[in-house]
Amino acid sequence: MKEYTEKEWRDKAEAYCSAAERCPAEVAAKLRQWGANEKTAAVLIAHLLKERFLDESRYCRAFVRDKYRFNQWGRVKIAQALRLKQLPPAAIEEGLLEIDEDEYADILRSLITRKLRSVKAANDYDRNAKLIRYAVGKGYGIDELIRTVKNLDADELVD
Repeated sequence: MKEYTEKEWRDKAEAYCSAAERCPAEVAAKLRQWGANEKTAAVLIAHLLKERFLDESRYCRAFVRDKYRFNQWGRVKIAQALRLKQLPPAAIEEGLLEIDEDEYADILRSLITRKLRSVKAANDYDRNAKLIRYAVGKGYGIDELIRTVKNLDADELVD
């Protein structure tokens, strides 16, 4: 494996962080993969944070926006994914504030409505249980799910 100088490490890490928004844990893993020792990785991460190549709150905001808009994840699943990335609770809370409540409710409603078309159930109770189980798996809170399922229009429930 090639030995890098401090400047080469820094340039490589800066290029990696410039390509996409990253969190410190991802960068540390990548540095270890490239062969950096713990001390070098810590110095590089401190440099990247100081120079704002890495920013935990900016990362959290971007992650939250992407996951709820494109992957249609709920708050619970997003928060869990951010905790797994070893981000501080304050940054996670700040990121979750990025969620637009109306857009979030619309996404949940369309997710439930779409799933409703493929759900086979003997009665309303079973159907609602299946819809709620599905959405809980996507990371939505039980309270918002029950409210959404109860508010489904009668025309949405017709096969």
